[in-house]
Amino acid sequence: MTALRPEHEAGYGASYEQGGYEVSGAFEAAVDGLADPLKDPLPGQPGQPGPVQAGQVQGRGQGQVQDQGPQPVRKQGRHRGPRQPEPVPEATAPGPEWSGDYYRQYAAEPPRGPESGAPSYYADGATPTADPALIPVPEPRLDDQTVGLRTADTRRAADTGRAAEPEPVTGGRAERRRAAKGGGRGRRRAETAGADAGHGSEEPAPARPLSRVEARRAARAQKESPAVIASRVVGELFITFGVLMLLFVTYQLWWTNVRADQYAGKETNKIQDSWTQERQPGAFEPGQGFAIMHIPKLDVVVPIAEGISKSKVLDHGMVGHYAEGRLKTAMPADKQGNFAVAGHRNTHGEPFRYINQLKPGDEIIVETRDAYYTYAMASILPQTSPSNVSVIGPVPPGSGFTEPGRYITLTTCTPEFTSTYRMIVWGKMVDERPRSKGKPDALVG
Repeated sequence: MTALRPEHEAGYGASYEQGGYEVSGAFEAAVDGLADPLKDPLPGQPGQPGPVQAGQVQGRGQGQVQDQGPQPVRKQGRHRGPRQPEPVPEATAPGPEWSGDYYRQYAAEPPRGPESGAPSYYADGATPTADPALIPVPEPRLDDQTVGLRTADTRRAADTGRAAEPEPVTGGRAERRRAAKGGGRGRRRAETAGADAGHGSEEPAPARPLSRVEARRAARAQKESPAVIASRVVGELFITFGVLMLLFVTYQLWWTNVRADQYAGKETNKIQDSWTQERQPGAFEPGQGFAIMHIPKLDVVVPIAEGISKSKVLDHGMVGHYAEGRLKTAMPADKQGNFAVAGHRNTHGEPFRYINQLKPGDEIIVETRDAYYTYAMASILPQTSPSNVSVIGPVPPGSGFTEPGRYITLTTCTPEFTSTYRMIVWGKMVDERPRSKGKPDALVG
């Protein structure tokens, strides 16, 4: 191992052994060659070191300055190990050589400023300072990855800013107006260029604020035109109308039947209850139920009321008896005549919806307070005018009857869901059975 230097053992003021150096007097020569910037004398004093000019180096041991020519400036670069500070050039002037005794005296008794009253080795007591140009400034240590990222970000930002920067407009007022009109194209080109420059980067380019003209155009584009508004209103009206129509159809085809069946059932019970009373009715009021019709083939049981009023009779799911004015017809108990009734084919209970399926001989039974009257279906008229009232006459033409008798006539609207024409079904009485003898065979079982 290398032996410790003598100054670490004995200090600056102690004597040094000559054995630590190979040549006698080497230590004194080394000390004499040292230069302490804190003890540099003022320039121009005799026997004191003076400033060194550029390109000169003070000779060691002789106090002379040698011209070394222009010296290159060393630049401090990045390195991975600890940095070694560069030596500060000596600012000395030709003068007597500093001796070891002088250095030892300075080390033992350092100079102080004039405010302390102590003697100073400088003329004005000021502490010399080094030239800032000669002192190297250390650069911050950066790793290669961080430097590469910052360099790429700087280049990208510079390229983006250069592409988006608009060209200055020079000239008179006319040129400025033309440039303002064509600003949209330039801005679009700049945006395209900026997007191309920033393509592939992790962060998108910041959005450019819209100008007043562009803002107005964007607002007009977002505003709906009158045609669009009108079409939307018409579409909403059609949707509303369709929903209302659907609700109306549902009401007509389903709800009216429900309500009519409920009313007809109550009226049937009411008629049957009235038959238990001892008093015999002399006449029936319009809308009053007095009989019950059975059509076994169609599974129809419906009350019969006086009159053919749509609101009081037919819409309640009942069958109406023609009993007013010139349309008045006979009753089942009459010995001769035509018992004519009317009923809905669709909606409101639709009791006569399937009378077109009756065949000659099918039974139609009318139940009253006193008896059961059974009619056999004779013929059908599929379609006739509503004004043809002859179909309910005592001897209806087209029915096949040739002489007066006890007949029944069923009338309803046709085709289905319309009231354009009337469908007629005729029947002839074949049996009259008192209630005391029980129900007819068609109603038993």
